[in-house]
Amino acid sequence: MTADINQPEKIGIPKEARTILKRIEADKTIYSRKLMISFFVLAVLMVTSLIVLGLDFKFMLKWLPFIIAGSGYTFLVAFLAISLACVLSVIGALGRLSRNPVINSIATTYVSLIRGTPLLVQVYMWYLALPQIGKALEGYGFTGIQAWFTLPALPAGILALGVCYGAYMTETVRAGIQSINIGQTEAAKAMGMTGFQTMKRVIFPQAIRVIIPPVSNEFIAMIKDSSLVSLMGVWELSYRAIKVGRRHFQSLEMLIMVALIYWAMCILLQYFQEKIEKHMARGDRGI
Repeated sequence: MTADINQPEKIGIPKEARTILKRIEADKTIYSRKLMISFFVLAVLMVTSLIVLGLDFKFMLKWLPFIIAGSGYTFLVAFLAISLACVLSVIGALGRLSRNPVINSIATTYVSLIRGTPLLVQVYMWYLALPQIGKALEGYGFTGIQAWFTLPALPAGILALGVCYGAYMTETVRAGIQSINIGQTEAAKAMGMTGFQTMKRVIFPQAIRVIIPPVSNEFIAMIKDSSLVSLMGVWELSYRAIKVGRRHFQSLEMLIMVALIYWAMCILLQYFQEKIEKHMARGDRGI
């Protein structure tokens, strides 16, 4: 129940404290108003700049439904890639924490190699270089294997993004697991739990509160990086905008439109991310 600062005799708030509380509330109100005015001014300036550029808004509205139709591919690529990345990150994190030198070295090399090379190069490796590897293997007697190594554009893009983000998220998962007090592990061992049972029942359920917020942030980044699959001809947002812009020699309109669409998508996802973070932080705040 919210306390009424205007009735100090009922809640025992001294007059001086009530004055300070009123001043704080007034400062918050003034700040909120100034913030809204600032956002409004920025919005006006942005719209004005678009008008000054002489954009063809009728052309943009005409092609808007066609461009937005590509968001299905964008979300599909991002969702499947982040799902793959989550699986790889858990495996990678357990590998990095393993005391087995072979497993640890494989996991460490995976993280180092993927994080040390550009995502664009990795996309082309999956799409263009992988068939050549299959051809080389056929030379050693593996007949028909090249067909398995020749991937369509969509699966190649999903694999490239998933493997890349899995390497980055490996460190997030590892840090989340290591954030749990070692006493939890010792207590689980004292109760007779195996290492797998300890991780499944004790460590990971607690670490997930630390892991999920940054993973949701990675999903937002994935939405933007999914535009790289346009290089392989996948008809997602960016590819559609580029094709229409080039065909009608109005690339500026199309690129600005697709940028605004990505921005709106990220704002929506950031809203849900904040909700997730607040939900996950309830235990830390004693709520």
